[in-house]
Amino acid sequence: MKRNKLSIFFLLVIVVYSCRNDDDGLLDAEVVPPRTMAEVAIEDDAEIRAFLQTHFYNYEDFENPPADFDFEIEFDTIAGDNADKTPILDRPELKSVVIREASSTFGRDDGEEVDHTLYYLEARLGVGESPTIADNVVLQYEGTLFDGTPFDGQNTPLNQYLSGGLIRGYSNGVEKFNAGSGPFENGDGTVRFDDFGVGAIFIPSGLGYFSRPPQVSIIDPYTPVIFKIAVFSFEKDTDFDGDGIPSILEDLDGDGNLNNDNTDADTEPISVFLPNHNDTDDDQDGILTIDEIELDADGNFVGFRDTDGDGIHDHLDNDN
Repeated sequence: MKRNKLSIFFLLVIVVYSCRNDDDGLLDAEVVPPRTMAEVAIEDDAEIRAFLQTHFYNYEDFENPPADFDFEIEFDTIAGDNADKTPILDRPELKSVVIREASSTFGRDDGEEVDHTLYYLEARLGVGESPTIADNVVLQYEGTLFDGTPFDGQNTPLNQYLSGGLIRGYSNGVEKFNAGSGPFENGDGTVRFDDFGVGAIFIPSGLGYFSRPPQVSIIDPYTPVIFKIAVFSFEKDTDFDGDGIPSILEDLDGDGNLNNDNTDADTEPISVFLPNHNDTDDDQDGILTIDEIELDADGNFVGFRDTDGDGIHDHLDNDN
């Protein structure tokens, strides 16, 4: 069945824990001596670029889709009969973005903050808009190692909140792709999406699992990974915690990471850490955030309040 004609039960979205940045797993996993993020970042970038230079993807199929083409990306080595193929590194569809990540994300206290290059391949541009890091997205994905070994995947559409504990490179990569059109009714109780974005994300370990991959997986520490994705749709201006503020507006420092913005971290219980996009009382003053902002008659966000004029919005000001 062609992916761009895929029939799905749109309401049956699946909650998955793939791409999550957690370390739950076996207690007898091999212990790997810690390495600095800076040195690993250099090695990862060299490994990723070497792959992009020596491999190609089926760009000819995307340029002139055969009648039975499923719009799935395939990688192969440039050699033999494929010696004349254009390396991924030289394709105009390959883009990159530099993202800074702190080692504290992985439980380190060494204070490292390192720039990583995230590469992403736009094999097909979707006809819709692109999501933000703070939106719910309907997509499919497959995660593999650079030798092609799959470690995770979902071949039916599912809903993911991009700031919901997924690895940084995956979330920041998905937001670079455009969604498709739809859903369209097929007449049999199912729906489909058409003309959706298809691509791949090449993720250095510092934006992935770094030293703490899921211990039940085949991913070793300090291993870069690849995710192939198809982005069908997304919920624009997602309000994840239902506090009335679109989650993207709760990225206070604008660094594309909502999970390091926690206004009331100093007053929360020691066992609790709720960043603002997942907190219904952002300043822990006992007044819900939704009651400290401006909403229209339909309950839509209009703006922020600053009742005492101190330059701090009421929902972030616990002495207001």
